Amino acid sequence: MEPNVVVFGQLARDLVLVVDQVPAAGKSGKVRRRRELLGGKGANQAVALAQLGMRPALVAVAGDDQTGTRLIEQVRKDGIDTSAVIRRPGTRSGLIVDVVTPDGQWRYLEDLPSSVLLTEADVAAVEDLTNTAHWVSIQLQQPTGAALAAARQATTAGARVVLDGAPDDGAHIDDLLALASVVRADAKEASLLTGTKISGPDDARRAAEEILHHGPGLVALAVGDVGNYFAWPSGDLLLPLTGTPVADTTGAGDAFTAALITALHADEPPESAARLAVAAAGATVGHPGGRPALTKSALDRQLGLLTGG
Repeated sequence: MEPNVVVFGQLARDLVLVVDQVPAAGKSGKVRRRRELLGGKGANQAVALAQLGMRPALVAVAGDDQTGTRLIEQVRKDGIDTSAVIRRPGTRSGLIVDVVTPDGQWRYLEDLPSSVLLTEADVAAVEDLTNTAHWVSIQLQQPTGAALAAARQATTAGARVVLDGAPDDGAHIDDLLALASVVRADAKEASLLTGTKISGPDDARRAAEEILHHGPGLVALAVGDVGNYFAWPSGDLLLPLTGTPVADTTGAGDAFTAALITALHADEPPESAARLAVAAAGATVGHPGGRPALTKSALDRQLGLLTGG
């Protein structure tokens, strides 16, 4: 069956190291736990979508090395269409080292050469794929030109566009927001999108109103430890975090966005989509590494925490 959602984003190898503490310069530290995973924001989101019952395709770049071969094999095993994963000649595949301490704080060491980022030519090459999709999710950590090209291509094809994050260079923000159906951002990204510093729900409300003014139908903004604020033209909702002990926040936003897409694809109202998104994030923060594990039991447990059940 053809994919119903296309994800434009990062593909990388994730090396997760859980340590008691990060050693000082000239010192060594013991690794308490080590995980080597398929990673990158694009791959994590595509895995979450597949686990939730969607049919995702991934548009990303892998190197022409053995790591790239293994990453693509794992993507395929996860039930994701890999026909649009690019093997870039002469490029090493991306690597992200996630160093996590017991308090859930992470530090990333990233080897992401510019050649593993998407180009406008890469986007144009997968036009046939986006022409058949209902949804196109674009992670704005990719170059702005490629992200804008993907959004325009998807809109022309009649797909609903989801923007995840914010462009670091601040370019084409108005153009991107005008093409979006859904916008998801953390507090820092929301500030980049709107110029409003998100320090509480009132700030999130003002930022969301500005984003909605450009045309999206749903905005989801993280509000620090308070929770997540959701807004749509006829209403809004502030949901707290589920209270799950945090081992690592890596991948929580990817699971969150995947759940939003899945619920909206099923014609769920914004309130239901919001709760599923928060539940999916809660089900992801309890383990180190960004790979989701969105089983029905895990989601039901998180939804129960949201409702007090």
